[in-house]
Amino acid sequence: MLKEYLTIRDVTGPLILVEDVEGVTYGELVEIILSSGEKRRGKVLEVNRNMALVQLFEGSTGVDVYKSRVRFLGKGIELGVSGEMLGRVFDGLGRPIDDGPEILPEQRLNIDGNPINPYARQFPSEFIQTGISAIDGLNTLVRGQKLPIFSGSGLPHNRLAAQIARQARVLGKEEQFGVVFGAMGITFEEAQYFHDEFRKTGALERAVLFLNLADDPAIERISTPRVTLTTAEFLAFEKGMHILVILTDMTNYAEALREVSAARKEIPGRRGYPGYLYTDLATLYERAGRIKGRTGSITLIPILTMPEDDKTHPIPDLTGYITEGQIILSRSLHKKSILPPIDVLPSLSRLRQKGVGSDKTREDHDDIFNQLYAAYARGKQAQELAVILGETALSPIDKQFYNFAQDFEEKYVGQGEYTNRTIDETLDLGWELLSVFPNSELKRIRKDFLEKYMTRFRKPEELNREGED
Repeated sequence: MLKEYLTIRDVTGPLILVEDVEGVTYGELVEIILSSGEKRRGKVLEVNRNMALVQLFEGSTGVDVYKSRVRFLGKGIELGVSGEMLGRVFDGLGRPIDDGPEILPEQRLNIDGNPINPYARQFPSEFIQTGISAIDGLNTLVRGQKLPIFSGSGLPHNRLAAQIARQARVLGKEEQFGVVFGAMGITFEEAQYFHDEFRKTGALERAVLFLNLADDPAIERISTPRVTLTTAEFLAFEKGMHILVILTDMTNYAEALREVSAARKEIPGRRGYPGYLYTDLATLYERAGRIKGRTGSITLIPILTMPEDDKTHPIPDLTGYITEGQIILSRSLHKKSILPPIDVLPSLSRLRQKGVGSDKTREDHDDIFNQLYAAYARGKQAQELAVILGETALSPIDKQFYNFAQDFEEKYVGQGEYTNRTIDETLDLGWELLSVFPNSELKRIRKDFLEKYMTRFRKPEELNREGED
């Protein structure tokens, strides 16, 4: 029989302070019974001697200090998980919202998860095809990697997230692949977009959706990524699936953390965020990866909107320290109607080289990446020079790079929302774009690759001219 307490001392926002408690532990699940008989849930945020600070999931409106009873349940927040969760839509705490039946759990897992022993981690090395050239060709995603997307307010990061979720595949093997999607603090319209997009494209059959709306309580927003990752861990490490986790928007998550921290009257850190923001983000991001001896894997793409497009803001800044690279969306490309507006120059995948090559993508992948990146960088420099001096001041070769940069953005980066390119199509497109240059300008591609691949994309007279040179 669980003991009930009538010793609520104070109620502040979503927090209640209960005194004269015994045996209460941090993170313990709490049930508050109002005088009307209504039950609300919360969890213990802090324990100090005989006092416990509890945060409510559903808010504190209607909690009577003198008549409400508090019951500590002796366990943390748990999620009932099952393989039947695939194809279903849940709220931020894992309750079905798709008019389907309740899940019959195979296991009940604490949403805080268990840390992966660093020694047991297996290094990410297998290519994941997203069907998006700017990612597959230049910022390659590797199985078990943490690769965030840095966006800005008004940019189409949600459309990019839906595209990745639809198109992502593990190549080379017939293995089960799934997507676990967690959305935090989104509007009803955005939630409807994700639900409809997954359903009409058939992606919902291999996906699990957790949708936390903007008007849901902050504590639910804090729990949503943990519920998402707990589901991913079960499907990956118990069911042997390769799971891609997409979390959007981590900025809304951090704002909820700040709200709770302010309610607790904690000393704020940078820009009012709690001093433990780095640690908190790390406890989420580090749940992704591969484990030796286990078939499955978790690959993580967290999406965050940078306030005022500021990369030095605490959220993107700290995320960059924990993850293995970043994909940055560009407002200037978005204004040019380039979709997806991925800015490839500041973007980076630190594990790219581990996922490319003859046995993973294609033998020429690394050389094509280096040459495309160098040519685009030079083209952007030529464009900046043209703004100052005018196009007439450019040399003939600079004009070629100038035009290449435009073609690269329109054809390679701006592939559209529903174009799904294979890695071979992406690499061939790179060769096609580079075919406008003489071999003397393609210094980053090995000669044997030039002879093997370029013949497909140059006219005979161009090849003869190259031979004469």
